[in-house]
Amino acid sequence: MAKEEISKLSKSSHKILFQRRLIQLLSALIYNADVKNWFTGTISRVNTKNICVPGLNCYSCPGSVASCPLGALQNSLAAGKFPFFVTGFLLLIGTLIGRMVCSFLCPFGLFQELLHKIPSPKIKHSAKLRPITRKLSLIKYVILVVLCIVLPLIYFAKDGYGSPFFCKWLCPEGTIFAGWPLLIANETLRTAVGFLFFCKTALAVGFIVWSVFMFRPFCRFFCPLGAIYSFFNKKAIFGIKVDATKCTNCNACINVCKMDTLKINDRECIRCGECKSACKFGAIK
Repeated sequence: MAKEEISKLSKSSHKILFQRRLIQLLSALIYNADVKNWFTGTISRVNTKNICVPGLNCYSCPGSVASCPLGALQNSLAAGKFPFFVTGFLLLIGTLIGRMVCSFLCPFGLFQELLHKIPSPKIKHSAKLRPITRKLSLIKYVILVVLCIVLPLIYFAKDGYGSPFFCKWLCPEGTIFAGWPLLIANETLRTAVGFLFFCKTALAVGFIVWSVFMFRPFCRFFCPLGAIYSFFNKKAIFGIKVDATKCTNCNACINVCKMDTLKINDRECIRCGECKSACKFGAIK
């Protein structure tokens, strides 16, 4: 490839990344706009908590002005209620943009990407690793079914009220951006810390370290919200389009993808746009 073409593709890549970073930062700030609570160690109680944001952002984050769709889904099922609002919201967002939420509108995705910028040896995506990571990516569907749907319903049937098991047992976002800030700013809460929180802290630290060495491990393998949006990827209205008349099947787009997609808009594609800058034929829009 000529130097001029390489330079052009590099500039395009930086432009796409800058635009995406800006949207990621703005969405994180909007999701957590009740700033005063970060300093008082209290959970925001604004009226907008009755609605959801598209990305993973814990209800209990001190500045959160809305609910996480996963938390709302689990709490509805745990109370024996069909989650009409959350289901409609996820259907709407999924139909519009699919997993684009993961790359543009998820604060925890941004957090992992920034961690991955820390200089260190990297576990790079490759054709050799792809079959393994593709299989590992199925874990998030198991988590969605078992922790977010089945267990809340089982415990409701058994005890009259279930629990948001994904939030309670696994979610590192809630630990890092809700649990830790609340404990730092609120001395009273520290006396209530138990064994489960220490386990979740260890898990969160593990994800932090893992993110330094591998690109978005939580998103790729464990996030049930990404699993939900993946069902809409192929049919979502807005997203990445491929011009079949220009595509040469060179696989430059697949080789540059850090999410180990096998095809643009498949279940692992988060529509970040890096493939656009990798395509020298202008086939990806």
